[in-house]
Amino acid sequence: MKTIELESKTDSVGILRVSYPLHKKDKKVKVIIMYDDSEPVDEEKLWLKFASQNPAFEFLNDENEDIYSFDDGEPFDD
Repeated sequence: MKTIELESKTDSVGILRVSYPLHKKDKKVKVIIMYDDSEPVDEEKLWLKFASQNPAFEFLNDENEDIYSFDDGEPFDD
C-alpha cells in the first residue's frame, strides 16, 4: 500500500479542500486527517448542527407534522 502525505488548509468556513491528482480512476482510497484539537469544542452544538442538517429529518419541515401547539397538554411538575 502506498502512503501519500500532504498538507492542506481549511477555507474560511472550515471546509477542507484537497486537490491532489492520484491518476487512479474508480479506485477506493482511505484518507486520514489529523489536526490539533487543543481548542475546546462544544460537542452539543456540533451534534445539533449536524442533526439539523441531516436529510433524514427533512420530513419535520412539513407543516403537516405540526400537530401540537403551546395550548396542548398540561404542565409537568415533578
